[in-house]
Parts: sequence; structure tokens; C-alpha cells
Amino acid sequence: MNLDDAPAQAELRARARAWLAAHAAPRTPASVDRADDDAAVARGRAWQRTKFEAGWAGLTWPRPFGGAGRPLIDQIVWDQEAARFDVPEETFIVSTMLAGPTIIDAGTDEQRARHLPPMLDGRAVWCQLFSEPAAGSDLAGVTTRAVRAGDGWVVTGQKVWNSGAHYADWGLLLVRTDPAAPKHAGMSYLLLDMRSPGITVRPIRQITGAEHFNEVFLDEVYVPDSELLGAPGDGWRIARLTLAHEREGLVVRRRVDVDAFLELVRAARIDGEPAAGRADVRQQVAEIWMRAQALELLSNRVTTSIARGRAPGAEGSVGKLLGAALVNRVGRLSLSLQGADGLLDGPEALDGGRWQHAFLDATARRIAGGSDEIQRDIISERVLGLPREPRVTKDARTS
Repeated sequence: MNLDDAPAQAELRARARAWLAAHAAPRTPASVDRADDDAAVARGRAWQRTKFEAGWAGLTWPRPFGGAGRPLIDQIVWDQEAARFDVPEETFIVSTMLAGPTIIDAGTDEQRARHLPPMLDGRAVWCQLFSEPAAGSDLAGVTTRAVRAGDGWVVTGQKVWNSGAHYADWGLLLVRTDPAAPKHAGMSYLLLDMRSPGITVRPIRQITGAEHFNEVFLDEVYVPDSELLGAPGDGWRIARLTLAHEREGLVVRRRVDVDAFLELVRAARIDGEPAAGRADVRQQVAEIWMRAQALELLSNRVTTSIARGRAPGAEGSVGKLLGAALVNRVGRLSLSLQGADGLLDGPEALDGGRWQHAFLDATARRIAGGSDEIQRDIISERVLGLPREPRVTKDARTS
């Protein structure tokens, strides 16, 4: 495993750092957006446009589709440098990390020409409409129906946990077009204009106070054939392409700010004495630090594989499990070290409520991007070679 930048990546890192320093302020504890309000979304659109005009948008997209045609390792370098600055990178994550690459992989020339440019220049924000109340980890169980109607489809159903759907312009929509077929074979993939009649979006208020996730209700929503990605019945194959792009991005994007956590530990007091002087605290901090180092090394291993042209394997699932457990440990200990002050939130709280937010948000990390249980199945089967979990509904119909 090589932890040093290759010459090309070192040069890119220097240019990215200099450009970011000239166009953004350094990141602080107050830099994290606490809600997806109109101002935050407008800021995200403006930032995407700024990146596009400077040539930093779509680094890995092929040049014919408006990108820079660079390897994935270069996107990782950009993400690492951007994390140092107060920039709203999250607004266009679904657009550029999931929607764009999926349309590049499976779309027609007309779909690419129509949808890709607005993703890069900040005009179109996308969301993902896959999960349903009874189809999350078992995504092939979706029941949202799309019925043929003339030169298009009429869609009825419900989606849930849809990040940014309340401000998105377009959505990646997985539907069932053949309920009589085995569930993996009866799905299709649509591109949905989120301003279409019949769509109701209801934000879900999270325990953090943010409203990032949503329920989306589709009541006889018309989608023209021009927005069908691939062929009817090809939805499962294309959905797996989208999920592969998602896993690839999650492996290298998620980090825990251990340095900030250690600063909190050093400053904390318990009964007037330094918390770091207590054996029980030191034990917990040492375990967190070791887990963080293991996660960092795993991420570096994935980054090295990507730099050598190899796609990440089950490391993504291992990293997802480690990362989710780590943020939960950090969240619990950071609040306990604050004592009664840990009950505060917002401007009155330490670091603007950063650690309160981390604690409340930590539980969602065990679900987002694939639940812990699903990751353990992947690891047991692909790494340990254990028998597959029984899938009694694999060939089941949804009708």
C-alpha cells in the first residue's frame, strides 16, 4: 500500500488547495449546514456553478460528456482537499456521483445531452427514489407501479428516505412494470421530473432537527418514454450500477475528525479534574483512536487500489461497518465528557452544537448506504466464504 501521492496527484492536490484557498474559507465547527433550507440549497447551486466554470466539476466524467476524464483517484484528492474548506459539496452528491454516471452508463445520447450539462453547472439537483416502506434492504421488493399509457408510463406508489427530494429538480426512480415477473426481473428505471403533477413530497424531521430525508408520494404521475433509462425490465441491472457508484463514493468520502475529538478530550473536565487523567476515559479514547487509524488505513488501501485501476471490493462493506460504529462511539463519549453542557444545542453549545449533532446523527449511519446487517452478509459471503443467507423470496412475484 502506497500512502504517498503519485506525481500527477501531488500536482493536482497543490492546484486544488490553492484554488480552494482563493475561493473559500477554511472549515470550522460551524461550517456544517444544519438544515436543507432554501439558502443552503442556493449556496450549493452557486458553488457547483463556480466549480464548473473553473473546471473542477465532473472530474471523472468522460470528456465527451462535459467532464475532465480524470481517474477516480483525482476525485478522491479533490474531496480530501475540499473537506478542509467551508464549501457545500453535499448538495450535488446524488447528481454528480450517482445520477450522472448512471446516465452515462445506461442512457441514450439524447438523455445524456439533455440531463448531464445541468448537473455539472448547478442548474439541476437530483435525488434518489429507490427505497420504500417495505423495500429498503431488500430493494428488489419495490412495489411502486408504472403502467403503460400511450407513449409513456403512469406511476403510482410511495418512496421514503429520499435525501433532498424536497428541493430536487429530478429523481432516479425505480418502479415495477411487470408484477407477474420474478421480482428482480420485473423492474424498470425512470428519470422523474420532480415538478410533475401528482407528486407530493413530505420532509421527515430527524432527531437532529434537520429535514434532509423525505417521503415521496406518486399519484398517477405521468412519465414520458423519453425518460425510460434502458429497456423495460432492465431496472435491476441499472439500479445495481447506481448502487455501485454510491458504494465507490462512500468508501473514500466518510471521515471522522479525530483531531477535533482529541481537542475536546484534552479540554474536558470531570469533577474539576482533567478528563484525560481518568483511566476509563483514556481506555475509551485509545480504542476510538485505534479504530480511526484502522479505518484510515482501510480507506488508504481502497484509494491505492483505485489509483491502480482496480475497483473496490468488500473493503467498502468493512469500512462502512467500522465507520458507523466509530461515529457512534465518538458521539456517546463526546457528550458524556461535556456533562450537563452536553444537553445544550445550537449556538450556546460547545463548538456550536457540533458534538450534539454528531451524537444524534450517529444512529442513522448504521442504515445509510446499506444497513449494518446487509454489510455483514456481504462480508460473510465475499470475504469469509460462508454460505449465502437463505433468500426464500428471490424468485417471488410482487403481485
